[in-house]
Amino acid sequence: MAEHTESDDAPSQQLLRFQAQARHSGDRLDAVLASFLADAPDQDALSREHVKRLIKDGRVAVDGAVLTKPSARLLGGETLEVHLPRASDREQAEPVPGALDVRYEDEHLLVIDKPAGLTVHPAPSCSEPTLVNRLVARWPEMALLDRDRPGIVHRIDKDTSGLIVVARTNAARLKLSEAFSSRNVDKEYLALVHGVPDPPQGEVDAPIGRHPTVKVRMAVCAKGGRHALSEYRTLYADPEGRWALMAVVIHTGRTHQIRVHMDHIGHPLLGDPVYGPADAAATSLLNALPEALRPTRQMLHAWKIGFDHPITGERIELASRPHLDMRRLPLLLSRSVQRVIVTGVAGSGKTTAARLLSEAGSPGVSAPAPLFSADAAVAELYAPGGDGARYIAGRYGDRFTAPDGGVDKRALFQAMCEEPGLRREVEEAVHPMVGHMIAEFWSRHGRERFGVAEIPLFHEAGWRDDADVIVCVYCPETTRSTRLQETRGWSAHTVAAFDAWQLPQAAKVRGSDLVVDNGGDEEHLHKNIASLAGVLAWLRRNRMHRLRERFRRLMTPDT
Repeated sequence: MAEHTESDDAPSQQLLRFQAQARHSGDRLDAVLASFLADAPDQDALSREHVKRLIKDGRVAVDGAVLTKPSARLLGGETLEVHLPRASDREQAEPVPGALDVRYEDEHLLVIDKPAGLTVHPAPSCSEPTLVNRLVARWPEMALLDRDRPGIVHRIDKDTSGLIVVARTNAARLKLSEAFSSRNVDKEYLALVHGVPDPPQGEVDAPIGRHPTVKVRMAVCAKGGRHALSEYRTLYADPEGRWALMAVVIHTGRTHQIRVHMDHIGHPLLGDPVYGPADAAATSLLNALPEALRPTRQMLHAWKIGFDHPITGERIELASRPHLDMRRLPLLLSRSVQRVIVTGVAGSGKTTAARLLSEAGSPGVSAPAPLFSADAAVAELYAPGGDGARYIAGRYGDRFTAPDGGVDKRALFQAMCEEPGLRREVEEAVHPMVGHMIAEFWSRHGRERFGVAEIPLFHEAGWRDDADVIVCVYCPETTRSTRLQETRGWSAHTVAAFDAWQLPQAAKVRGSDLVVDNGGDEEHLHKNIASLAGVLAWLRRNRMHRLRERFRRLMTPDT
């Protein structure tokens, strides 16, 4: 059994002496010394890290010779001498009052929900107050546990939020440190990442070490890294594949482990300034947000922790919802323009209806909604130098070329009425061009509440998946025919020919989500458009409400 003595040769320190036993042969100096100090009467136990610092500071002698290497191996039978500062004279962490979200507290330990932006313990590179400074301000006795990191048994990054366990006594600290090092603590994190992992769940078993060239980074190392194992599962995948909400369980506790492992599989954390993506497509995801709403830290939250109480053995399982910035981001990223298609047969009044709907805008927003016109797009394509004009000239020569180099639309329309094969050829070529222009329109206005696209042949083009709401403008056949003859000068033959190119009005009504009646006067249409704007606003609110509720459930722990 080890013996110890105490000397008062220097009033500012204690000299403790221990006798190593034969069974300690081959054991590390720091491990043996930590064990002796834990059993020494009237002496607070010290953490393994604290013991290592004592050795490195030259405070430990073996058979009279100072050793500064914690990993030095003993032969057995040596005399160990330790010069300890007296508790009253130890350098203590400075108390700095600050908010603490305490999720569990007893006389042995605490569990704190740490905010992002708060460093766990003092370090030479950290000049601002830390979690430790707040702890010793509230519980002054904790300052005697350690010189610069009292009570700290594990860490989370400064800009990672969430649960962290803190010991209030040395006995609890040693037991908790042992539990963490032996991987008897369950830790689960929430992360928002770029892209959607495939497969949606799996393991990352890849060693981690210092980056060979960038000091602030860790990296997966082919050689020399320490074993690191993470397990992930996808909780929510963005339908467009831009981002995902992940739950990540770590079975080891390497520096930056989740950040390194998720980057390693091609899905770095959103907002991560060190491991985030460099390509423009990925960075545009966050850059599209208003600057004030962009994340200023990696989107990582330690949301669940489970461990056995170091003294009572009781199982403790705690959970924490992500903080506001992380809860809000999925909703911001899910916000997209409501793509409203206005369609109908010729003469139904869809152009007027689309314009009025755009002018109605959103509640509380004075600016009109973005408006796209397929007819205007075709006119642009048929203008001199347009892609449509080049196609028509290349396919049919000068047959439909106007003097200005554009398309002679009257001649082309007449030919399309008389030659069904030619009409199909032109439509098959021009429709994809218009579709590309529509896609660019939605992309430009992706952050708007809603946009309006008037597309007469929307159903015929097969673009159903490119719309959120399809509105068909309905007009009774006799009223519609009269309008076409009076306003456009179309003959009954022209109306019939044009109608033959597209679906009947009844089919368009059946294939649409909403119908606007335009069988009355202008005031009647205005009222109907106002009602339509209200319905669209309700659909937007309902969609966001459902998303908000879904994310709330996903981010609310069940423990």
